[in-house]
Amino acid sequence: MQQLTPLDHFIINFDRGLQTLFGHPLSTGRANPAQTIPEAELTEAEKLLSARLMRVNHAGEVSAQALYQGQALTARAAAVRSNMKQSALEENDHLVWCQNRISELNGHVSLLNPLWYTGSFTFGAMAGVAGDKWSLGFVAETERQVIKHLEGHLQRLPSQDMKSKAILEKMKEDEARHASVAVKTGGVPLPKPVCWLMGRVAKVMTKTAFWV
Repeated sequence: MQQLTPLDHFIINFDRGLQTLFGHPLSTGRANPAQTIPEAELTEAEKLLSARLMRVNHAGEVSAQALYQGQALTARAAAVRSNMKQSALEENDHLVWCQNRISELNGHVSLLNPLWYTGSFTFGAMAGVAGDKWSLGFVAETERQVIKHLEGHLQRLPSQDMKSKAILEKMKEDEARHASVAVKTGGVPLPKPVCWLMGRVAKVMTKTAFWV
């Protein structure tokens, strides 16, 4: 099998970034959990709130995709790279589901998605360089924070917006599994200051994406 050069890896990752931000990212093809749920009657204010919350979730999935791609690029063990790529595919399911829901609500995705992707890819690659155990620990902590964030959004969504809630519930289930896999394959707990910093960065992103 032909060995990929650094330029090959750059081109592949650049293409995946373009697909994530502007195209149709490769996913597992799983059915949208909201597709069989009838649309509820929402007021304009409720639709706006749901659209903004789903925009935040979409931006989070853009960041997650970038994290996994960056970590897969610098991971040492083949098994770790394989797990990262599979998780990235499932995160793309989330990306597609969120984007579809935003369209249904007449909203738009975050205008700053290229910034979220670039920053997260850099963080992911740095975590991979630090070593697989720290990279996997980074995944586990990221997913823990994402689950907490999803739980908050499930509380904030309009009570009758069952379509958005179905998507977030399935995302929450997947994130918990990704965190479990990361720990089982060797992830170690991150230092508390690193967890704190991750939380502060995530808060800036979520608050900004809610409006932009």
